[in-house]
Amino acid sequence: MAIKVKTGLESYVDQPRFHFDIYAILEGSQELYFGHETQVNVNLVEKVTVQRHNGEEIEKCYISPTKRRGVERRVLIWAPKANGFLGDAYDCGIPHTCSQAECPICRVFGGLITSAIDVETDDGGTKKRPATTMIGRLTHGGGVAIQPLDPEEKQRAMHPSMLRQQGEETPMPFKREYNEPGLLYPVYNHCLSMTESEFSSVVYAFFGSLARLGAGNPKGVKILDAPLISDNAEPWIVVDRYLAPVGKRPVVSPSITEVEKAKAEFKNAAFSIGGQVQTPAGELTRGNFHRYVGDRAIAKLTDDLERFESEVLNHVDAQADN
Repeated sequence: MAIKVKTGLESYVDQPRFHFDIYAILEGSQELYFGHETQVNVNLVEKVTVQRHNGEEIEKCYISPTKRRGVERRVLIWAPKANGFLGDAYDCGIPHTCSQAECPICRVFGGLITSAIDVETDDGGTKKRPATTMIGRLTHGGGVAIQPLDPEEKQRAMHPSMLRQQGEETPMPFKREYNEPGLLYPVYNHCLSMTESEFSSVVYAFFGSLARLGAGNPKGVKILDAPLISDNAEPWIVVDRYLAPVGKRPVVSPSITEVEKAKAEFKNAAFSIGGQVQTPAGELTRGNFHRYVGDRAIAKLTDDLERFESEVLNHVDAQADN
């Protein structure tokens, strides 16, 4: 039997492949809970310990890249398609992923079927899926808050669903930690060898996840708005499309605790291409390397959102609502 040596990712569109990166600074517009563990009736948020350059150790609040990845994947699974959902259109979900090359979710996030299984079909029958591994080409990074603000404790009452599970008759109060409003979180998404169509899935998932990050309620973050290229406020987001990574990566050191210092590090890297500082602009180019900054990055990503809508969701006329 011949050994299969190709990736197995057929090209469904005649488009070239590039690497893509998204760098952004997110802002919590309200308190947020990112569950980690429970200690003596207190729900704790996830934190990381960072050692600063002077040897001092500090704790910082954290949006785990793993949690972001899970939210983004669910955004795609629950994306509306006809009168159903994108995940149902490919019989793809969590924990069972379809691992089909034609699936716009698994093509990007990857999939795994550990052993051959039978899957129920719409007509009540079954079909067999073989054991498959599909490597994901999207990775997530960052998430360590800039400011070293300790989480705030608030008292909450037990949810009615927990009363039923634990056989309680009256709500038991407990405390929960929350990340403070106004914390800034630098985050990064990196895409390996994707077409523009595949990248559009990443963009849809990224933007869809912003309103849904956090456990329970409240949820949601926004992209920081502040002066970046000029004195006018615009989103702090950078998008790269390239073959060779000649641009300096706008990655903020987690040891930085001062907002202005972190913003300066992000901004200086955003306008550095090939080891040379560039005149700040919304679009920077060197050969096959294209960098989009601020409002120009949002415009580029909006094009990708519309591409995803037309190529994958493609069923709704927003004005006619049908």
